[in-house]
Amino acid sequence: MRRARVAWPHLVRGLRSISHQGATAEAPAGAERIGAGIGRISNLVLDRGEGSWLYTTDGEKYLDFSTGIGVTNLGHCHPRVTEAVREQLGKLWHAQVNIAFHGPMLELTKKLEKVMPKGLDSFLFVTTGSEAVEAAVKLARHATKKPNVIVFQGGYHGRTLLTMSMTSSGTKYRAGYGPHASGVFVAPHPFFALHSVPSQPDHAQWAVEQLEIMLQQQTAASETAAVVLEPVLGEGGYVPPAPGLLQGIRDFCDRHNLLFIADEVQSGFGRTGRMFAVDHSNVSPDILVFAKGVASGFPLAGIASRRALTAAQPPGSQGGTYAGNAIACAAANATLDVMMAPNFMETVAARGEHLRKGLEDLRARYPEVIQEVRGPGLMIGLEFHQVPKGFAQQMVKACLARGLILLPTGIFETLRIIPPLIVSKEECDAGISIFKDALEVRNNLSTT
Repeated sequence: MRRARVAWPHLVRGLRSISHQGATAEAPAGAERIGAGIGRISNLVLDRGEGSWLYTTDGEKYLDFSTGIGVTNLGHCHPRVTEAVREQLGKLWHAQVNIAFHGPMLELTKKLEKVMPKGLDSFLFVTTGSEAVEAAVKLARHATKKPNVIVFQGGYHGRTLLTMSMTSSGTKYRAGYGPHASGVFVAPHPFFALHSVPSQPDHAQWAVEQLEIMLQQQTAASETAAVVLEPVLGEGGYVPPAPGLLQGIRDFCDRHNLLFIADEVQSGFGRTGRMFAVDHSNVSPDILVFAKGVASGFPLAGIASRRALTAAQPPGSQGGTYAGNAIACAAANATLDVMMAPNFMETVAARGEHLRKGLEDLRARYPEVIQEVRGPGLMIGLEFHQVPKGFAQQMVKACLARGLILLPTGIFETLRIIPPLIVSKEECDAGISIFKDALEVRNNLSTT
């Protein structure tokens, strides 16, 4: 279904004509019954979504460049996914994975094998990204008979005890919840160690040298099961890998008989303009972790690996009550059908280039505020500099007040810009225009 195109100036005028109270509205009735540990950027009460747009119960309309933190990659309520879910609803809701197979899951394994990096032909389904990361570590430990894992500074891997212990993108995810899980060692990431220097190939060499030092000082190769990395850091600041980093890690793991686990929870399923971020480097991990965009918002996650690794696990050692839910798998099948269509990924890459160019134009215009625009495809980070602490959060609120939903990320005053993969050029231009207006008003910048 093709959506009618609307000129972006009209989109912006339409948003400006609507009062947006999301940044200042009081919490709705019932909010007091939700645990305080949940953080959110607004008090919006969402009613429905369509494509790149969200609508509230108060009749407000928002351009969604957050996609539920990179989940609704095909936009809200994509018609192909909606149809597949409705059809499955009339057949079977819950077919527990430890009891029987079901059709949507078996169909999904065929489709996933077609799009996975070379050699990944065995799948385990769970419900959340955190579960999937834990399943990957369990597989790595069982297959290698070694206890430790190496993760990278700035990585985010989840909120369970183990995955929280593996996370170093921010102390807010860990503080007060210790003691943390043992067997986790954190390697320095070149982005943070060399933050003031633009990313270069020798940064990858430096990172691998640090890994070699870790094996001599902290965790011996004989005790290390795997290296775990987000190919593009998510909560760590939307940081793409230094040139050669993924291949360097692959070679390092091969030298020392370690497994390479790629955490593609946020970067997978088209977000970077390729099906997976590792595809840009032609690198195949031993285990790939996926979630978020796989099922367009339905709870589904999993790992892909080699049968030689997964076949050794005893029955019953993996699983979960809702693992591979039939409705979620039906949604995933429809999602992949759309993403595997000819020219889909090329269009995503082109839309990312268009959006980055607009943001780069703003950086060139206001270099005293915008330091860098980075990231592949539609996984874009925009980092500010020479601004007060909390500036990115203030920009999120300023854009929200104008009808645009963005999210902050990382520790260096950075915004992540993650529109749906089906976003139009006109919607990209509208988002840039709203961001520009919020930036200029917030900073009293010249508009000439």
